[in-house]
Amino acid sequence: MMSLITLLAGCRSYPVPEGAVAVKPFDKDKYLGTWYEIARFDFRFEKDLNNTTAHYSLNEDGTIKVVNRGFNYVKGQWKESVGKAKFVDATDEARLKVSFFGPFYGGYNVIALDEAYTYALVAGSSLDYLWILARTKTIPQEVRDRYVQFAQSIGFDTGKLIWVEHTP
Repeated sequence: MMSLITLLAGCRSYPVPEGAVAVKPFDKDKYLGTWYEIARFDFRFEKDLNNTTAHYSLNEDGTIKVVNRGFNYVKGQWKESVGKAKFVDATDEARLKVSFFGPFYGGYNVIALDEAYTYALVAGSSLDYLWILARTKTIPQEVRDRYVQFAQSIGFDTGKLIWVEHTP
């Protein structure tokens, strides 16, 4: 019984992976808008998707609306998921929890972000979830290399990254 309580308590904390720190200060208004997924660790909700994007906007209640979209190239159809994000602590820290399934939340931590809010490195609550995002469909090689090296220094197995295709 104690292990179940510990597990549930851990799920509610939405940690940043060990060795990573959420960006602070963080300006949510500058982060809103459309981001293209440049690379990701594959998992079942994004399996076989390319042309993937995430669009963030404010809900009336102050939460952030999340619309993830991608094209399933195996089934030949678009897939879209709508969810919401909430800040775990202060709104100037890029540590959020995101839900697409009712009361169940997962960690969303921006761990690297350029000053212009053009490129972002996002981690889940563990080393199993990682995304490289950009405001455009491609990123410069030096940004790609810098984010991959940074992720490796934290302990992410960047050999598992899937580089997302974006067609015109």
